[in-house]
Amino acid sequence: MYRRIVMMEDGTKPRESIQPGSPPALGDVVGRGELLALRWNPDIDLDSGTLTVARSLEQTKAIGLRFKGPKTKYGRRTIALPASAVAELHAHRKAQLELRVAAGLGKAPDDALVFGHYTGEPRSPNATTKEWIRLVTDLKLPNVTLHALRHTHASQLIAAGTDVVTVSRRLGHGSPAITLKVNAHQFEKKSDAKAAAIVDASLSGL
Repeated sequence: MYRRIVMMEDGTKPRESIQPGSPPALGDVVGRGELLALRWNPDIDLDSGTLTVARSLEQTKAIGLRFKGPKTKYGRRTIALPASAVAELHAHRKAQLELRVAAGLGKAPDDALVFGHYTGEPRSPNATTKEWIRLVTDLKLPNVTLHALRHTHASQLIAAGTDVVTVSRRLGHGSPAITLKVNAHQFEKKSDAKAAAIVDASLSGL
């Protein structure tokens, strides 16, 4: 869970950094490349509180940075966002605009990257991962990777009783079978506890 914030260093020089978002934001529901490829328009709809994953940012030694479509048709998806994430996105967009104005760049185009550099250029996925690791270390937080946030999100949904199809669609898995394979222990634990509760309920009526 994190958001991009902006600040002024020494009152003049723009600087960007990542900070942990207090409420669940976006890093727990979309992948790193998907996150860095998001555009304010058409991917983010703050009025309806939804996010659409339509592409991903890839980094390779041979090509460098490039945008590409989802690996499967299931990777392209629209996700409902919690109110806390929508509020953070509103605040982030305001801060992003303020930084651009302070830097003399003016308003960003409608299709500007949500988590790109304030100049409009995409951020390196590898650099973003390194920055996250530094943040976790500096704040003495548990050693949690960006990718692990997606597993946490899935675990929270499963613990709340969300069905496997819904969890799978939010994560962009090609099949619920993939979600079951990755999070089998969570479903087994939840199902076993539910079975025990059903047995208790039936016996109490005897």
